[in-house]
Amino acid sequence: MPALEYEIVKNPVGLVEFALNRGDAITAEAGAMAFIQGQVRTETRMRKGGLFKSLKAAAFGGESFFVNEFVAEEDGCRLGLTGNMLGDITVIDVNQEFIVQSGSFVCSTTDLTLDTKWQGFSKGIFGSNLFMLKTVGTGKMFVNAWGGIIAKKLEDGERMILDNYQLVALTTTAEYRVTKHGSLKTSLFGGEALVLEITGPGTVYIQTKNVMEFARALIPFLPKRGLGN
Repeated sequence: MPALEYEIVKNPVGLVEFALNRGDAITAEAGAMAFIQGQVRTETRMRKGGLFKSLKAAAFGGESFFVNEFVAEEDGCRLGLTGNMLGDITVIDVNQEFIVQSGSFVCSTTDLTLDTKWQGFSKGIFGSNLFMLKTVGTGKMFVNAWGGIIAKKLEDGERMILDNYQLVALTTTAEYRVTKHGSLKTSLFGGEALVLEITGPGTVYIQTKNVMEFARALIPFLPKRGLGN
């Protein structure tokens, strides 16, 4: 099978541009399409795995119920896809199971799909989500994040602390738990409360910006409503 041809352009607010020949197909999150050149058929369908998995991904994973599959009907087609976050797009070669932060998935090759994985109330507090997405199958997965994306490889027994809003993706070979960081004073005044404690072996993909801190930074500039409004 020919290698997938693509280029990630214009990071940090970029898109991924695919070169597709007849029969090539890409599965993308609903709303990810930026442009199409050539005869590319768009098929809208539920996520693989049937109705129940599609409902779980939509209700608990923050993803859309439907996905779009783009299929080239001639050689020389171009397809541009993008995410909804202001930051990098990067590709992950998925040859083992990953968990993925909700909202980060942009698209993938068609032999890879997503399912939800219950993390429990003690482990599943990444951002505000109690559900994460889990990869099923192998292939290339393109993810989007806030700011840049950094990959960190942890050796067996190596440990790192990660702010719980910074995670993009994590191999399930790593152990992790949500824990408090520092003292009560740190939680109240230092901006750090819950963190992820991750222990290798595994690979962690981190986003360099925190969407909650970005939202807080905008608050002073937002219009203030009067009592009578």
